[in-house]
Amino acid sequence: MNSKLVSSIEAVARSRLITVPVDALLRDVATLLSDTHISLVVVCETDGRMAGVITKTNVVRCIGHCAGSACTTSAASLMTRDVAFCHPADGLADVLAMMQARGFVHVPVVDQHAIPSGVINARDALRELLTQEQYEESLLRDYVMGIGYQ
Repeated sequence: MNSKLVSSIEAVARSRLITVPVDALLRDVATLLSDTHISLVVVCETDGRMAGVITKTNVVRCIGHCAGSACTTSAASLMTRDVAFCHPADGLADVLAMMQARGFVHVPVVDQHAIPSGVINARDALRELLTQEQYEESLLRDYVMGIGYQ
């Protein structure tokens, strides 16, 4: 059973975190999302708590239905408010299973006060879990071959 925690990929999750205030304009969010490595922006209240998220899909959908005023729309009017999230102490395999079940590629990491500290990407989580499995497999192979643990 894999015991890796979300905190084991804290550095990469932190590098994926982009936040905007609830009064940010859609054009500002779209500029942030135009970076090919960013697909989710966390929208925060003035006290830093997560209020929602905006994805590239949200922006494309909004622009597809606008009548020219989408660039003056605020982040708060576009964001998804019912956000699936995780905590640093959650099991990485559990978070990945939740992401797969709900069809998510990214999930925000928040603390007990809903302050965002990172964004988990499914690829990063899979890479970390695979690394752990490969290590455990090599330990087992060494043991079975009579080499013992190293």
